[in-house]
Amino acid sequence: MSFEVRIQMALDDHAFALEFVSQAKLTALIGPSGVGKTSTLNAIAGLLRPASGRIVVAGEVLFDSDTGADLPPERRRAGYVFQDARLFPHRRVAANLAYGEKLAAPADRWIGQAEVVELLEIGHLLNRLPATLSGGEARRVAIGRALLSAPRFLLLDEPLASLDAARAEVLLRLIERLRDQLDLPILLVSHSAAEVERLAGQVVQMGS
Repeated sequence: MSFEVRIQMALDDHAFALEFVSQAKLTALIGPSGVGKTSTLNAIAGLLRPASGRIVVAGEVLFDSDTGADLPPERRRAGYVFQDARLFPHRRVAANLAYGEKLAAPADRWIGQAEVVELLEIGHLLNRLPATLSGGEARRVAIGRALLSAPRFLLLDEPLASLDAARAEVLLRLIERLRDQLDLPILLVSHSAAEVERLAGQVVQMGS
């Protein structure tokens, strides 16, 4: 299965429980703001520790409170694309991509920079600084950096947020390509019903 998540989260500002199993290539988390969607991504990535529960991705146990299993983030190998892209502002696109590749052990790498550049159609951006990129371009670069870190799965947090229709369509087609061409489980957080309907094989509703 792609994702098996059963967690109880007790955070400073809210608490919630979530349970789902998905074998879809792309699973979408939906729900109102503040319900815990991003916190769920953070828990899967290892950035937040659940109070209890179990997280299994692509057959590997990442967290299990009953057995004490709790892999550190670097061993979970999540390709995490944040809403704000989080590119290094002082490094050109090519250097941002190279940083992602350095995070991966050579034996774990399954895609190279040339393949990523072609897949994401970002060759014309390689010499640009992040400040000169549009929101959609920055997210494409962020996805490229995530892929070059040799992830075992992708976490996408609102990748189309604040994009105009044309740029959103470009990114939608890209995510479809990732879903269809790569053997990589994807978990997507979204507020867009149209985006979810187009991309997701399974939808998980959080909150009321």
